[in-house]
Amino acid sequence: MIEKLKALSKHLKQEFEVYRLVLKHPKTPWVAKVFLGLAVGYLLLPFDLIPDFIPVLGQLDEVVIIPILVYIALLFIPKMVIESCRAQVQAQKQA
Repeated sequence: MIEKLKALSKHLKQEFEVYRLVLKHPKTPWVAKVFLGLAVGYLLLPFDLIPDFIPVLGQLDEVVIIPILVYIALLFIPKMVIESCRAQVQAQKQA
């Protein structure tokens, strides 16, 4: 169980680095940058759209909203940009 969590954490950290590079890439459309920015902003906001005192929904809003925003952003980003950024992260990881 701990090993799975460590692997998931490592994967999420790597994906976060890919998205950081995607945001900086000149061929990333502005619409995708807006959605990725909204996802990061929502994650960092000190308050939630759905308050945490509402059972279940209050705790799950970040788990649902953030992946949806990232998914929408990925729909607008050319595959070449994502592949290029992933390759760059892999190269940095192996160096």
